[in-house]
Order: sequence, then C-alpha cells, then structure tokens
Amino acid sequence: MKALLIQVISEESIKPSSPTPPHLRHYQLSFLDQIAPPVFMPLVLFFPNLEAHNSLANLSKVLQLKKSLSETLTRFYPLAGRVKDNLCVDCNDEGVHYVEAKANCQLVEFLEDPVPAELNKFLPLALDDIKDLAVVVQVTSFNCGGIAIGLGMSHKVADALSFFTFLNSWAAINNTLGENCEIMVSRPRFDSATLFPPKALTGFEPRTGIVKDNIVTKRFVFDASAIAAVKAKYTENSEHPTRPTRVEALSAFIWTRFMATTQSKSDQQRKLYTVLHAVNLRTRMDPPLPENYFGNISRVAISVPSMDNDHPGEYHGILNQVRESIRKVNVDFVKELRENEGHLNFIKELAARLTEGELVSFSFTSLCRFPIYEADFGWGKPVWVGSASLTFKNLVAFLDTKSGNGIEAWINLKEEDMAKFECDEELLALVSPASRPNGKIYAS
Repeated sequence: MKALLIQVISEESIKPSSPTPPHLRHYQLSFLDQIAPPVFMPLVLFFPNLEAHNSLANLSKVLQLKKSLSETLTRFYPLAGRVKDNLCVDCNDEGVHYVEAKANCQLVEFLEDPVPAELNKFLPLALDDIKDLAVVVQVTSFNCGGIAIGLGMSHKVADALSFFTFLNSWAAINNTLGENCEIMVSRPRFDSATLFPPKALTGFEPRTGIVKDNIVTKRFVFDASAIAAVKAKYTENSEHPTRPTRVEALSAFIWTRFMATTQSKSDQQRKLYTVLHAVNLRTRMDPPLPENYFGNISRVAISVPSMDNDHPGEYHGILNQVRESIRKVNVDFVKELRENEGHLNFIKELAARLTEGELVSFSFTSLCRFPIYEADFGWGKPVWVGSASLTFKNLVAFLDTKSGNGIEAWINLKEEDMAKFECDEELLALVSPASRPNGKIYAS
C-alpha cells in the first residue's frame, strides 16, 4: 500500500450539551489516578461505508458524532475539564479536543496490512503529549466513505473498563440520538477518591518508564488452534488442577520467548525480572463495586519469576507464579492499598531500580472479553479495532480478534530486541498468517 497520509481538516473543542453544575466543578483524583502514567490510552475503530459513496450521509454521520459526543460529556463531565497538578480535574467544560481528518486511501487498502505505528496517525496527539487533557478524538474519513474513530483517554482519569464505559455510552447515545437513552446508558459513578484517597507522592515520578525513541510495535495474531496448543503446553504434566486461561498461557509463552531471544545468561543472573499483569479491583473489593465506578480502579499483579529453572522453555513455573501474584490481589490487598503507604513505597523502589537498569520489567494488559466490538454508533459494529504504537518498552496489549476466538498481541519492544524476538522459530510456528506481511485483517 502507498504511504498513509492523513490531512487534518478541522480542529475544535466539543463541550458538554449542558453546563456542569457548580457543585460538580471540582473532581478529586484518587491515589490510583495519581500514580497512573500521564499518557493517552488509544483505540481506533474502523467502520465501513454502508451508504455506497454517499458523501452527504457521511457528512451527516460526522455532524451527529459531534452532537452525541456533546450529550455524552454531560454525563461524563470530568472528561470535558482539565487535569490540574496531578490532584484534581477542573470540570470547567472547556471541552474535548476534537479533530476531523481525511485519509488518502480506501479503508480496505489500509486493513490489508495494518502497521501499528500508522494507527497513531488516527489520533490527534502523540500519546505522551497529554498536557492537561482528559480525552482527545479524531474522526478520519477514507476515500470510500469509511470512517475511523480514534479515541485517546488520559490514564490519569480512567482505566480500561472506564474507557469502554465512555466509548460504548457515546455509541449508544449516537445510535439513539433524540430518543430517551437513559435506559440504554447507565450514569458513571465518580467516587473513586473516596475509595482511594489521594496521597503525597514525594519521591515518585508517574512518568517513569515512558520511552519515546527506539520502540517498535508489532502485531502478532494467535488463532484458536494456536492458543489451544500453547494452553496444552501448560496442561501436560502440570500439577496445577485448573487449565490456564488464554491470557495466562499467551503471557507465559511470550515472556518465555522474550527471555530466550533477547536476554543473555549473564543478565538473567544479575538482574531482577518482573512480570506485571493489570488487574481490575472492582470485583476484588468487599463488597464488590459495580462496573460503572469510573477512574483507575485497577492495579498490577507483580510476579518475580525464578531464574534457576533446570528446564529452560518449560512454562509451568512462570504460569503458577503469575497465578499466585494475581491471587494475592484480593480483599486484603485492596485494604492495604487504601489504608497504608506500603504499596507506594514498593512502587517507588521498583521505579528506582528500573531507572538504574537493575530491573527488567515486562508488562501485560488484556482487553480480551472487553466489549471492544460492541460500539455501534448506528452504522453497525466496527469491522476492526486496533490499538497503536505505545510509549512503554516490554509491554504487551492483548485484544480479541473480531471473531472472538483468537487474540491479537500488540508487542512493544526496543528495536534491537524486536529484531531478535520476531525471528524466533517457536513464536513464528504459532503466529497466524493474518499478522504477517500481506496477511488479511479479515482472516483474524
């Protein structure tokens, strides 16, 4: 495909349809919001044109998107405000940064071989160019009339579940604009600071780990049969009574291949290695919280794999260690998180060791089973949903394929590490052709 060029047509701020009441103008960030990295979480949704080159219909879609976004912001009022000093959001109704753009190709051309770094072009700002914004939106039209909706939400105000609460609320409101959509859209709860009161972060820098240069992102698709093969590796001769989940199995496999291809024996002996998994805390509280609680109500489970395995390439050890670390994110963990300074001191220590080069951290975040293909703005569900090239090295984001049976692994590594990792024969034996050059996105 020819080089993707995207031309910005217009920029504006979309404000809430009704002003935020004075008593809601100050939204306090929680402790978990405070320690979240100041980056946008990205997602790009691609919708084909069902109107057969009807340019008026496309114009109508774009106008309606702005109107419904304005309606949605009335419910999600902090997102139209500005983040102040990592402490609060001034809910001043300044609005969401909104861009309209035009791509120089047809949607089907782009989807033939989507390059992760090019998905960043469907977002109006770089992921670390966050300033004080809570949300940014870019709506890009293709020559065929197809549309891409690029959404970036600040990690300072939301986690993945809150991201989808907003996205799917916007879609539902757009789909029912002019009708009573109160039944369709539950209102978010903005109470996270009462659950996790803010703290003084002296000695902790939320930007730790953000890397702009020398990061390569590649997308690897594992179909259902490949995932089953990886899960079987754990089940054979395993003493663990339950089968691993898809994400557990792929996490262990990818980390093991990363270690085998990029980490020297000497490094493995002298450095500390950690494996991190993002965990939703709402279901791990007493009592559990409803899904509509907005904010960063999630943390990471941290495991430290033992490096003295007598059987390199075996997966049972790392799997059990990851499971144990996730199991420990329980009611007692949340109580400690809310009441004491232990977690903050722990992440300060890890951040210092990461900065000094003593620690090699590898992180996983999973959007599997999230409703990423449920956003119906009134034109049907997206034909494909993608992430972007992220600003952290050694980070893997899992997304379901459109069929729901496979998983896309968006892997962010240093350039020299990716050159070794992507040639690994054990990895390539399981990767679907859909994620190789000239593969078709529809095949996944």
